[in-house]
Amino acid sequence: MAGVPDLEPMTPEDEAVIARQLGREPRGVAGIAWRCPCGKPGVVATEPRLPNGTPFPTTYYLTCPRATSATSTLEASGLMAEMSQRLTEDEALAASYAAAHESYLADRAALGEVPEIDGISAGGMPTRVKCLHVLVGHALAKGRGVNPLGDEAVDLLGEFWSRPCLDDTPTPEGQS
Repeated sequence: MAGVPDLEPMTPEDEAVIARQLGREPRGVAGIAWRCPCGKPGVVATEPRLPNGTPFPTTYYLTCPRATSATSTLEASGLMAEMSQRLTEDEALAASYAAAHESYLADRAALGEVPEIDGISAGGMPTRVKCLHVLVGHALAKGRGVNPLGDEAVDLLGEFWSRPCLDDTPTPEGQS
């Protein structure tokens, strides 16, 4: 597939799963960037311009509801502020995070150029942490060693996939 290497084409089955995961139809999907061990899409790569023409800087979009929920919990814990502070104190971490930013920009450029968002990645990169969902999506899609703070967040999530995100078996009210 042209663009970002290692993307799987989205099948009609994937599209239906992603729509269930998001609660809406997916937009501008370039391909599947990471699959959960259960086989379902967990991160999609998104075109840098949505079909309606809107620039969209989030190349790696986390779709797995369990990962998304767990990442939201991490965000609420104050982790982003702590990570942002560490970036100001740890030159090696800041350099690795800046390299992650460049990786993100290169992947988006492989999907297409959008002048309105040129040089802007996502998630606060390269100088702060603004959205852990972006960092987790990037880390899952690219694998360990590309985004250090994304890797840390993924480690903190634990095995979120141990219960499938879209179990077709009904659960009692109040359980998920």
